[in-house]
Amino acid sequence: MKKFKFQLETLLKVTKMKRDDAQVKFAEASRLLEDQQEQLTHLLEEMQQGQRDYDSLTNGKHITVGTLMTYNSFFAWKREQIEMQQTAILQSRANRQKCLAELMKLIAKLKSIEQLKERRLQQYKEQLIFEEQKMLDEIGLQLYMRGRQDDGT
Repeated sequence: MKKFKFQLETLLKVTKMKRDDAQVKFAEASRLLEDQQEQLTHLLEEMQQGQRDYDSLTNGKHITVGTLMTYNSFFAWKREQIEMQQTAILQSRANRQKCLAELMKLIAKLKSIEQLKERRLQQYKEQLIFEEQKMLDEIGLQLYMRGRQDDGT
């Protein structure tokens, strides 16, 4: 009997490779998002520290216009950095969702191909059992006929 050969084996291998690539891309996108969230946390901490410094400097003391303008520029710059970082985080989340959707699509495709392979393998095994039973029946019939001929002579 011929060996089992799945016609879509190449498609199965290619789909597995695509799934692995999609997993890597999803992991990279997740890692980038985490890094960007950490960066945002760092920027927020810098802003809070600047606010504390400003509060301690202005607590009952006279400050110059130059110092006020310096802190104003600092706070405006930090707010701009925070807004840009929040935008980057939104883009990273969208990219991660896109990578996840692609990964889920490939996983579903791979699962359907593997299920098809299992069905085909099961059909192949059933066919082998059927042919083996048929061969055993023929051998049994031949032995029976020989036994009758030997009895009759």
